Amino acid sequence: MDKKTISRDGTSIAYQRTGQGPVVVLVSGAMSTGATVAPLAMALSDRFSTVVYDRRGRGESGDTAPYAVEREVEDLAAVIDAVGGDAALYGISSGGALVLRAAASGLPVGRVAVYEPPFEVREGRERERAAYSDGLAGALAEGRRGDAVELFLRVTGLAEQMIVSARQSPMWPGLEAIAPTLAYDDAVMGDGPVPRDLLASITVPVLAVAGDASPDRMREAARQVAEAAPQGTYRLLKGQTHAVEPEILAPVLAEFYGA
Repeated sequence: MDKKTISRDGTSIAYQRTGQGPVVVLVSGAMSTGATVAPLAMALSDRFSTVVYDRRGRGESGDTAPYAVEREVEDLAAVIDAVGGDAALYGISSGGALVLRAAASGLPVGRVAVYEPPFEVREGRERERAAYSDGLAGALAEGRRGDAVELFLRVTGLAEQMIVSARQSPMWPGLEAIAPTLAYDDAVMGDGPVPRDLLASITVPVLAVAGDASPDRMREAARQVAEAAPQGTYRLLKGQTHAVEPEILAPVLAEFYGA
């Protein structure tokens, strides 16, 4: 990241801008930094001025306690202001939930696209949701960052052997370093289900995208987001999973953003 802006509470937010044209700000999901969405930013940079940033508590950005989802919306507002004052938004996974909240809050955004925001669409999952939140909070309060990462990976469906392998990999210290932000993403997701009332208040076009090789619940969550937004559209990408390929997604986003 080669630039920084200051959020409303004084937190330094690092960002990077590439390309020329209308501004699109890309927002990463859990356990990731702005670098995670940088390949998609590059794929769009021939038609747009793309901006990636490190969400608070990650990468080169700072952090300020206490955390609140509203602070992350203010971070995004600061980035938008720093790059010209208005933008289109894209968010993947829980980053998608964040940009939807930002749009509902009235930030100066023209269009919002999300990829597989992990809202809970299955019935009777309230107990599991609460257990995850409680377990995560307990692990982080006791400084057990590795256990917090394990809990997250397990909830995402990663096999136990893969979790063991991840613990022994060179990437593990980096995951532990940003483990406290798992609580931030948990808060961004709210109670879990698709926030229909919030989505109904969004006054700009919303594109919700999913991969047809992703689990049913991911596709259904994206479909419900599009259904709940007054100007919502749902797109399904053939052969794509939650790890969507930038070169497949970029043309879909470019069409939606108007280029």
